[in-house]
Amino acid sequence: MNIFIMGAPGSGKGTVSSRIKDKYNLNHISTGDIFRKNLSENTPLGIQAKEYMESGRLVPDELTNAMVSDYLKSLPDARNGYLLDGYPRTLAQAKAFEALTDGSDQAVDLVLSMDVPKEVLTKRITGRRICKGCGEIYNVYYKAPANEGVCDICGQELSQRKDDNEDSLKVRLDEYAANTEPVIGYYDDKDMVAHINADQSMEDIWSFIQKTIDEK
Repeated sequence: MNIFIMGAPGSGKGTVSSRIKDKYNLNHISTGDIFRKNLSENTPLGIQAKEYMESGRLVPDELTNAMVSDYLKSLPDARNGYLLDGYPRTLAQAKAFEALTDGSDQAVDLVLSMDVPKEVLTKRITGRRICKGCGEIYNVYYKAPANEGVCDICGQELSQRKDDNEDSLKVRLDEYAANTEPVIGYYDDKDMVAHINADQSMEDIWSFIQKTIDEK
């Protein structure tokens, strides 16, 4: 089973991805993993990507697609399938990947879309606080500490990430709407998308996902 998982910042992709990986023994891959591997190993593709990145230019879709395809081929247990997070980010990437993998065992079988209302995403991101000591995560709206600004576990100060503010989030959500939502629409037209109401309990989310994958 090969799966793309998509969702805006704060949609819960990370938590869900971990469960899917463990339950179905899939290779969980992010584009960040792929870029880091190519850059650290100085692969021909990595060298090309580095040139774009160091000059402040975006890495072309064709180059990103080639790195993703090569990475999937290099997996020792590729036949188990993959769970790909953070890709494709654009419609051009989706179409190019489809052309690269058409008819192969790398072709995507299912797209999971984590759907959350914008106002909920805003509270999840802007309300997030992280303990400087033990790393425990809180939320001032959903999981507030007993004492404001102090970790319940270790008593250390809580902090907010620099980009966990409304201005930064707006930029990220606008980018997602402009670039990634059309990708979901593309796969919707192919009847490949399972839309998940990610504004509910994790138990309900997980139950729906398992049922969707098991029936695929």
